[in-house]
Amino acid sequence: MKLRCGAWLKQMLLSFCIALTSCQSRHGDTGPSIEFSKIPPAAQGGRERVDTIAGRVKNPRPGQSYHPPPTIEVAPTVGGSVALVRIVKGVGSLPPLPTRPLRFSGYDWEIHTSSQTRGGLNNLYDADNVWSDASGALHLRITKKSDKWTCAHVMLTRSLGYGTYTFVVRDTSHLEPAAILSMHTYDRWGGDQHFREMNIEIGRWGDATSKDNAQYSIQPFYVPGNISQFTEPGGTLTHTLLWESGRASFKTVRGSSMRPVAPMIHQHIFTSGVPTPGQELLELMLYIVASDRYPLQKDAEVVIEKFEYLP
Repeated sequence: MKLRCGAWLKQMLLSFCIALTSCQSRHGDTGPSIEFSKIPPAAQGGRERVDTIAGRVKNPRPGQSYHPPPTIEVAPTVGGSVALVRIVKGVGSLPPLPTRPLRFSGYDWEIHTSSQTRGGLNNLYDADNVWSDASGALHLRITKKSDKWTCAHVMLTRSLGYGTYTFVVRDTSHLEPAAILSMHTYDRWGGDQHFREMNIEIGRWGDATSKDNAQYSIQPFYVPGNISQFTEPGGTLTHTLLWESGRASFKTVRGSSMRPVAPMIHQHIFTSGVPTPGQELLELMLYIVASDRYPLQKDAEVVIEKFEYLP
């Protein structure tokens, strides 16, 4: 029996497992074993790092079959339905992902150019889709190259931790249902805290009939209460995340400042499951989600006038 599966390189340790069923072997003296034929390099990995693990199971019992989930954060252990685990170290190393430097709002950023699975699609990121103009505003674009959609991905070069994150964003009402603007924290080493991901996201997630076109969230998104959806109007808006110990407070107002008299659009406070600081970085992404009914039809562009952080 040959096993072959894609795996996240989240750890330097990789494993295969065999599920234990109620079937009993008549040859109890010979137990199953696992032999690897392909081991990816050792690397921290992340959503953009995928590779193949291949190997062979010897002497399995009739009826034994293991069906791993699409992704796992930690290796399984022997017990219950798992009869055997073999762990080996990855070999070699991976080169750093290609990036391009960017200066925006007084901070150093990196423009990422690798592909990444997000929103049910393998999005391709192109450095030509990110630039700052003469006024200092940041432009993120989706456009076609060689008949393929390419998107925009920017990441801050250092962690900021607790504090107030403010984004001034020009009108996004023109975005098609399949286009998503995401401004979020992400820690590729923070699997134990759901990667410390907290999101401000603009878009309809591929559904043109949805009245909601924006949301705040903390991860995991499928936990009840971890998403707050709302309808944002056209025009320039200011989005804010205040991250404190045990508390993540989100707010969106009209205009390009957080003055007390600014008209409120929506606000929400999360007090359960809020991560603590680690090695999270701020990410800005304009990407495409899978949508059979409303696939992307034309280029898209979003302008973020400024980003501000206050500790």
